[in-house]
This record gives sequence, structure tokens and C-alpha cells, in this order.
Amino acid sequence: MSHDSRTAPRICPLCEATCGLTLTIEGTTVTGARGDHDDVFSQGFICPKGASFGGLDADPDRLRTPLVRTDGVLREATWSEAFDAVAAKIPALTREHGEQAVGVYLGNPNVHTMAGGLYPPLLLSALGTRNVFTASTLDQMPKHVSSGLLFGDAQAIPVPDLDRTAHLLLIGANPLESNGSLCTAPDFPGRLRALRRRGGTLTVVDPRRTRTARLADRHAAIRPGTDALLLAALTQVLLEEKLTDPGALGEHLEGLDELTEAIADFTPEAVAAACDLDAETIRAIARELAAAPAAAVYGRIGSCTVEHGTLASWLVDVLNILTGNLDRPGGALFPLSATARAPRAAAPGKGFALGRWTSRVSGHPEAKGELPVSALAEEIETPGEGRIRALIVVAGNPVLSAPDGDRLDRALADGLDFMVSVDPYLNETSRHADVVLPPPPPSQGAHFDFALNSLAVRNQVRYSRPAVPLEEGRMDESEILARLVLAVGGMHGAPPTAVDDRAIGAALAKAGAPASLAGELTGRTGAERRLDLMLRLGPYGLTLEQLLAHPHGIDLGPLKPRLPEVLRTRSGRIELLPAPIAADLPRLRASLGARPAGLVLVGRRHLRSNNSWMHNVPALRGGSNVCTLQIHPDDAARIGLADGDTARITAAGGEVEAFAEITDSVRTGVVSLPHGWGHSRPGTRMSVAGDDPGVNVNQLLDGTLLDPLSGTAVLNAVPVAVTPSR
Repeated sequence: MSHDSRTAPRICPLCEATCGLTLTIEGTTVTGARGDHDDVFSQGFICPKGASFGGLDADPDRLRTPLVRTDGVLREATWSEAFDAVAAKIPALTREHGEQAVGVYLGNPNVHTMAGGLYPPLLLSALGTRNVFTASTLDQMPKHVSSGLLFGDAQAIPVPDLDRTAHLLLIGANPLESNGSLCTAPDFPGRLRALRRRGGTLTVVDPRRTRTARLADRHAAIRPGTDALLLAALTQVLLEEKLTDPGALGEHLEGLDELTEAIADFTPEAVAAACDLDAETIRAIARELAAAPAAAVYGRIGSCTVEHGTLASWLVDVLNILTGNLDRPGGALFPLSATARAPRAAAPGKGFALGRWTSRVSGHPEAKGELPVSALAEEIETPGEGRIRALIVVAGNPVLSAPDGDRLDRALADGLDFMVSVDPYLNETSRHADVVLPPPPPSQGAHFDFALNSLAVRNQVRYSRPAVPLEEGRMDESEILARLVLAVGGMHGAPPTAVDDRAIGAALAKAGAPASLAGELTGRTGAERRLDLMLRLGPYGLTLEQLLAHPHGIDLGPLKPRLPEVLRTRSGRIELLPAPIAADLPRLRASLGARPAGLVLVGRRHLRSNNSWMHNVPALRGGSNVCTLQIHPDDAARIGLADGDTARITAAGGEVEAFAEITDSVRTGVVSLPHGWGHSRPGTRMSVAGDDPGVNVNQLLDGTLLDPLSGTAVLNAVPVAVTPSR
């Protein structure tokens, strides 16, 4: 290390694992990143994404100044010009056409930045629109809905106690590649290996023999899309064979008899053909789960982004409940983050409701205040009162992430009066914006994981201040979003601290805390003051100063039982068979006889990428991170495909071509294309991604297939036709 070099701790913002990094910095340039061995949570673990922090941070394709469209062309502009343009257009549109004329799309990276956790709710409040779309309906909404229905709180998501469990059943999850999702766990692979070393059992249900599946004691290569049927059969076995033992949960359960009756005909024999699993294997999985001294069932994106995603998410927790493993060490517990509300006395709550309003065109019900992103294009295209005329996209790229990107691409190009993107890149979506507001590189921003700490497998708290000073001409992301709130809310020109002051006042009033507490808050910025307040009002009574005194974090201990305090159902109990779930079970029952005649498509994740937003980093390209169509040798031979041939894949939404990768890691009847590729559209400024664009798997989808309870797009188990490209 040169005499000009220094190091700084930093929480990695590039996936849900939130590992601690040690950055090496020369001047204002990050020249290296390694795992922080003193980090209280990750203890030195690092993956290729974290190691590439410096390359991403210094990416020359990152926008350095705002862009404003003039005479049809995006040109560099000052920050004042950019916000002036927003303030001139958005309030005028809402005055003329109403609040619903503005739509908002929030992308996945929002949960990976401090500003993304603090300001979007204020933006939505300022706009007053119900046209809210997020990446959740491309990923995790089924889990929010099932948690809301079971526990009364859509944010009350139990996570597997990885470090103390004796038996882990993974459904549709590949954490050796994804690093975990809705389960924040640095070194997820190491934690699984530790489970095996201490004599525990790992069972993986996945149509692909993934790296995670290869580590398992048992791998069940299920037919894609039938996860809910398998989970229902496991539940039926537990009930029929009297293997249930809720233990202390028993006094908090409602609807057990009704559940038993509703699930009775989902026997292993009834689901075996649809799942393509032997009935005795299904019974064995259920019995092993019941016999384990401590066990956890964990389902993720493969079981969420299917036609019965909410039912599968519900049954994951039903299994944890019936075996007595919910809310107990070694099972699945509810984390308690340092910025959560302080624990409240157990009492009935308002419960969780679906469909409080519906989308204008197709009548899709809202879930957790959000509409299906699959409906965004039609809400822009379809004339009439309430049509979306302006769109604000914060850290999102739905042209690649959502079904039928071609249709959305046309809608953004031709159907909007005005569009704003908050994005560091000119990507497939932001290229349509009239104003682009680029946040600075991550090294120049503070970091705190509001959402991900509430999903962590160990309670802890960590905060990173900017590792290098904000470069001249840049604007901090928190200030960008605060000024955006002011511009759309009729307060353009007010200082951005006014947004934070108002948020602090509202939080104090809601908590019943004295207004004088605002004067005691510390911090260099409005965002830090808000963090300080949330810590002070939180369950541990911490302060920002304490976090700053512990740059590698504060360990708050293992997860602890929290029932019944977390329950907010109207009954004050766990409602095992909520009415919307019961009403959807006939649809699941009808699928027992369904068996696709041809191939079905599933996605896949890569360790070296995160959805569509990390393909522009040279260090992360290549290796296994390639956009190929994986196909089983038997299917390839039948179709006439050789390894490396170009295959044409056709489905309801269109067709794409990709190189065939013949491998027995994917089961027969199934093909796999990765998510997040397709960087071939003109007008973007992502040179590395553009050199190897791959194809957009979501273009194969027409957006009509949704899980009706959550509005989540069906991205997996999609029927496709595959032929050689001649």
C-alpha cells in the first residue's frame, strides 16, 4: 500500500447479504475492496460483486451531471435546470389531469441505498397517486401478501435461523448464487456448509441441479410451477399422520380445523404426477421435517414468481407453524432491527386487506399499496380519465425487468407527456426520460440497510459514512430525492432540509415523543438526523453517535421469539386459513391435472450479477455469467440442438435467440435463461453491457399471467417452444 493510501469500512450495497468491506482508497479513488474481518455480521466474507466495488464505483459510463431533454435530445444540464423542469411539468399535469396522472416505479436498488429507504414514501405522499409500481411484483410480493394474511403485517416476514437449525428445506432458492433473498445472511454458502458439518440436513427442491442443490442431502427435481402442490401435500401428510406439534404456538392459532379440511385432498398420491415426484419421496420429506429437533422451511423466487406464488409462500409458513418451528430458535423467527418500531403490547390490529383499489384498465387489485408492474404499459397506453401521463422511475429498469419490454418501451416512448428517472446510467428505461437525475457513486454516499436489517438472520446494526468526499458537481442521493419531493409537491426552491424536518416532526408525533427531541438529534445531514431519530425511538434505544463509534457494527444478538407481539390480525392470532387463501385453493386444486406437453422455461441467477444492473462492470463478465439457454441433453437431441448452436425460443410474448448450453444440471422438460439481460436497445450509454447484450428473457412473456392474489408476474414455469435457428 502506498503512503497515499488509506482504508475505510463500507457496507456492500450490491446484494442482500450486506457484507462488510474494507475499501482501499488512493486520493479519492477506490483501488481495492476486501472483506472486513472485523465486521460483526459478515466477519470477512466477500463475493465477486463486493470485490468489484472499485470497478463499479469508477465506471466511466456513470452519468456525472443531470440530463434534460431539449428538442427531443437529452443534453447535460445543471441541477437547477433539471429540477426546474420537473417543477414546471409534474404539478401542472396533476392540476390539469388529477393525481392519478402520475405513476411511480421503484426498482430493486432502492432497498440497497440509504436514500432509497428514506425518501420514496415521502415522494408518494407528495404526489398522492395510487399508480405505484415496484419490482416487488416481479419478485417478493407473494411473501408480503401471505405474511399480511397470516400475521396481519405484510412486513412481518420470518427468516430461517440458519446458524442454529438442524434441518433446512429450501424451495426455489439458490443462495450459493444469489447470496440469499428475503433472508439477509452474509456467507450463506458457509452457513449451509456449517449446517452440514454439525450433522444437520439440507433438502433442496429445484428443477435445476444448482450449486446449492449439489450441496444438499436430498435434491428433489420438481416440475416447475408445482411448488404449492408439493407444499400442500407436505402439509396434508403432517395433518393426516398426526405429525404436527405447534407447541407454544397452539394458543395463538386460529383455523386449524378449517385448514385440515381444506388441504385434505392434496395427498402425495394426488400431487405426484403434477410435481413429477414420487409419492413416497414426498412423504419422506414431510416426515423428516417433522422429526427434526429444529427445522426451517424457506422458499424464494422460484416458488414466488409462479401462478400459485402466494399459496406457496403461505404454505411455507404453515409448515413452519405446524411443526412448531415458527418463532423458535433453530426455526424461522422474526428479526428485530435497530430502526424498527419499539415493541408494542400484543393486541388485535387492523389486519391486512387486499384490493382496496384496483387498476384502471384491467381491474387488478392492489397489494400492499402497489399495482402489478405488468399493468404499467396499458395504464400509459389506454386513453381515458386517470391515464398515466407522467412517470417517475427511481432506480429501476422495467423495460428489462418486466414482461413484454417491447410494449413498455413503446409506451414510454410514445405515451407519456413527461418522465423523470433517478438513475446513474442511461439504460433501457431511463433513455426515455425527459430528466435524468444521477446519484453519485456508492463510495460518495452514506449507507444504512433499513429494509435488509429487518430480514437479517442475526440482529445487528451497521452504518457507513461516505468513504470519499462528494465530487464537485455531484449531488448526494438523499438531496436529489428530497429536492424531487419538493419539486413535485409544490415546494420547489425550499431547502431540502425542509423535507427531513417535516419527516422528523411527523415521526415524533406518531411515536408520541416530545417535539424537543428534534433538537437533540445529531448528524451532518437530514438523512443522518432521521436515522438518529429512528435509532432513538427503536427497540434498542441506540443513537447515531454509538454507531459512529462502532464502524464495524454493533452485534445485537441472535434472533429471539417475538410472538404474539408481532401479530396484527383482527383476531390477534395467527389466521391459518385467511379467506383470500381459501378462495384461491380451488384454482390450485384445478392444477392437479395440468401437465404441460412441451418445454417450460425457468430463470436463473448468477453470482456475478444482480438483476439488470451489474452488467456494465468488466470484472463481473464472463465465467458462468453468460446468457445461454440451458437445456437437457435428451431434449436437445430430440429438438436437434448441439452445444453452442443458436436456439430460437418462442412464447406468448415473442421470441428470442440464444446459444444452447447442453447440460444435465437442468431436468428434462425444462429450459433456463437468465434474468436481466438484453442490453441491445439503441440510445443507452452502457458500453460494456452493450458489447455482450444477451437477450431479454422477459420478452417471452406477454404480461397476462399473474398470481391473482399478489399481482406478481409469472416469470417461471412458462410454456415455450424451442427450435434450432436456421
